[in-house]
Amino acid sequence: MKIALVQFSPAWENTEENISKLDTLLESLTDETLVIFPEMTLTGFTMHSTEFAEEIDGKGFLYFIQKSAELKKHFFAGIIEKDDGGIFNSLIHFDDKGLITARYRKIHLFSMSKEDKFYSAGKETIVTKINNVKIGLSICYDLRFPELYRFYAKEKVDIIVNIANWPVQRIEHWKHLLKARAIENQCYMIGVNRTGADPFNKYNGASAVYDPLGNEIILAGEEEKIFTAGLDLESVNQTRNELPFLNDIKLL
Repeated sequence: MKIALVQFSPAWENTEENISKLDTLLESLTDETLVIFPEMTLTGFTMHSTEFAEEIDGKGFLYFIQKSAELKKHFFAGIIEKDDGGIFNSLIHFDDKGLITARYRKIHLFSMSKEDKFYSAGKETIVTKINNVKIGLSICYDLRFPELYRFYAKEKVDIIVNIANWPVQRIEHWKHLLKARAIENQCYMIGVNRTGADPFNKYNGASAVYDPLGNEIILAGEEEKIFTAGLDLESVNQTRNELPFLNDIKLL
């Protein structure tokens, strides 16, 4: 499977400008199957949740529905989602026909930024599929809670994805945690982070892909760019067969 990591600097709370930026960036896509965007793709990490929350007929939903269908690619995008009486920091899987295939709602809300005051916490792990490839979904701060990823390991996912707005002052944590999640769960670990700045933090990208043994496939710099990689999904089964560590989990 060929994937694309869209690392860019979203304009603060400006949906229209970010749609325009993405239209330009996405012109460079070729034969990728899956395109992954950062957390809260079209706004940045805002706590103005009521102002930017969307139902399915919102600007962000409609943009990603139309664009994924136009380009015939699967999109994983960050949406501020209004549904079920709450507002959620969500990762939405739009398939290559523009259909919504899965919605993951961030479980671990970042209390240091008061995210828990402005968003409702998700309660479910979500595994989605692309051509029978199983993919576990997560968002930013979730990365610090390995128990979430153990549920995905028990599901024997092939890939885990984390979309983020992870600031520069803790970027080494980001790199080490992504690598650790790959090693302990013996699957591909993909992290897509933003770059640039918002009123509160600076971001230096470091979007990354690690293979099932924790080897670095991609570790981006801080430029606005689409990074691509080919994933050898057979290596997931090979690693788990040769090193059957997941069979020995006792506490889950």
